[in-house]
Amino acid sequence: MPDNDNDDGLPPRGAHPTWWKAPFAATVLGLPFLVWEYRWFASGDGVGSFGGVLYWACGLLAVAWVLPHRRAVRTARVLTAGAGLGCALLPGLMAMLLIGAMAASS
Repeated sequence: MPDNDNDDGLPPRGAHPTWWKAPFAATVLGLPFLVWEYRWFASGDGVGSFGGVLYWACGLLAVAWVLPHRRAVRTARVLTAGAGLGCALLPGLMAMLLIGAMAASS
């Protein structure tokens, strides 16, 4: 039995049909970086100062998935997914910048 009031199997009137695209794209791009960064930092002394960024990235990506599936929340969903992706990419980008700066100075 469907959860909505109509019996035709369609989503409710306010539901956005492509609500999943922004969280999916951010998760597909960000999840491999999150796993790589967590394993990289955990292999040392722990996640240290980047731990907060990794946890924020996981939390923001999760929030992007659980936001309501209405058109009115589309902007918040895209911004949350983008912020989660940015937090997921931040430690790797910082490491690449530091490696590049150290290579250029020698």
